Amino acid sequence: MKDQSMSHMQTSPEVVTFGESMALMLPMGNKGIEYSHTLECTFGGAETNVAIGLARLGIRVGWFSQLGEDPLATMMIKALRGEGVDVSRVKCTTAASTGLMMREVIAGQSSVYYFRRNSAASLMSPAMLDEAYIAGARILHVTGITMAISETACQAVIEAVRLARKHGVKVSFDPNLRLKLWSVEKARQFILPLAAEADYFLPGLDELKLLYGINDESALFAKLHELGNVCVVKGGDYENVLLQGGKEARIPYFAADHVVDTVGAGDAFCAGFLSGLLRNKSLEESVRIGNLLGSMVIQTEGDWQGLPTMAQVEAKLSRKVHVER
Repeated sequence: MKDQSMSHMQTSPEVVTFGESMALMLPMGNKGIEYSHTLECTFGGAETNVAIGLARLGIRVGWFSQLGEDPLATMMIKALRGEGVDVSRVKCTTAASTGLMMREVIAGQSSVYYFRRNSAASLMSPAMLDEAYIAGARILHVTGITMAISETACQAVIEAVRLARKHGVKVSFDPNLRLKLWSVEKARQFILPLAAEADYFLPGLDELKLLYGINDESALFAKLHELGNVCVVKGGDYENVLLQGGKEARIPYFAADHVVDTVGAGDAFCAGFLSGLLRNKSLEESVRIGNLLGSMVIQTEGDWQGLPTMAQVEAKLSRKVHVER
């Protein structure tokens, strides 16, 4: 048994993440769903967005979840495997279907419609966690979305964090507050305690204001300093804010030439930030890489399609001139 556990630890990726990824239906062109006769089928999910972002940057990463025994699950698994994401721990079940969401953008305003109640991913529980797989990673990345989809999935996140800390694995936590899934009052009960457990807490400014019920930035940041970990607050005025050891550093965004789709920007940031940490970059430089990924992904339609490779990131950072022909 010990040899088998060690074997799993040796094959674990550097980053392990898990959560619900859903099939995503998008209207073609700038039409609303009700006026579109054709829909593009792809997929999206906070954790898979981060996983693909890390894989494209050359980081070994694994994602797991529970999906249905259906073509949507097959499509996702094939695509993730093709991106270099380890999906060896993904489970499929006949007890429920893979979740589905539809998104439209009308007059610049994005709306998402979910068909995920009682999805296969919502049936996730602590029993499906592979302790050795988590123990062999360097970072476990989790989000509040998984905590919100069901009580058993929430317990799976809490247990995964416990296992990570037991084995000295760093924990990265993006609260990703989704008010269509749970109320602010309920979210506070689970998100704030986990924020204190995480080594890296990566919230958005607006969701922080809701979670703490505080609008004053100074008072809000004082609360974050009390956590005693590394916090990066996303979504400030043209900058993200790094808080550690009672100090604050403000790191400006990279300008985006043309904003097409802002969905996935926060996930892209997480991927860039974690990749910097794993390459032994400073916290400030890791935030800078995260900022760059966020600016790049929003210039392409889709949750993850615009995520760059490491060569593209290095070209941007070094300001290499793009040669078209």
